[in-house]
Amino acid sequence: MGKGVGGATFAALLPAHWAWRQGVDDSGPATALGLSARAGMFRSMRAERFMRAEDGMSEELIRLPRALTRFPVELVPPRGFRPHRLETWPRMDGRMEWVGGRLLYMPPTGESQAGTVSDVNLVVGLWGRKHPEVFVGTNEPGMLLGEDVRAADVAVWKRSDTRGGGHQLLRRPPILAVEVAGRDESEAALTAKARWYLRNGVQVVWLVLPDSQEVVVMRPRRSSRHRVGEVVPAHPALPGLTPAVAEFFRQMRKR
Repeated sequence: MGKGVGGATFAALLPAHWAWRQGVDDSGPATALGLSARAGMFRSMRAERFMRAEDGMSEELIRLPRALTRFPVELVPPRGFRPHRLETWPRMDGRMEWVGGRLLYMPPTGESQAGTVSDVNLVVGLWGRKHPEVFVGTNEPGMLLGEDVRAADVAVWKRSDTRGGGHQLLRRPPILAVEVAGRDESEAALTAKARWYLRNGVQVVWLVLPDSQEVVVMRPRRSSRHRVGEVVPAHPALPGLTPAVAEFFRQMRKR
């Protein structure tokens, strides 16, 4: 789930509040993402406004070069936080997961990752239209597996394993989880996440790599790598879902 809103500055807000900030540039209209733990709210705001004190509270910022900042960043959970209840999660620009008792934050996606996720979703979604026995989820569908809450870029469940609508987390493992690499998510990091999926009952994981235009298919006992000109191999639980690798990179093809 690369990303960044541009710029090269990360700011941590200490000690009582949170802040995350990028794109700080005194010479132009840089955008900042302000993460305020007060009232559990996260808000986007202009960089020049972000520096002001609110309601008499002084905010201390520590600026770090983005190159020295490793995502995901751990956040302190707000008061009343319950991982299985989405209404208790902070509202913010970006993505969060609850992993191993830690609340982890990733910034919003960048162009390459966003375009590739869109292509993957189109391919899988069109296949899903022909298979009413499955449910295709995108836009970071949250799943509670074991004690962790995580989200994929695209995932496919048996329809019988979904909850019939509503706003709750899915509590059964999907058949397929798809993760697309980006600026802050390397292949190694996504491989580790894929192993988590497989340990928790997901049958197959696709790692889609925009930079090399490859797809890594991971199953419990084997993995394989596929390039443009090849197709993604079939899985018995996903009949007919054997897309050409090139279909995942239609918007991001090298010129």
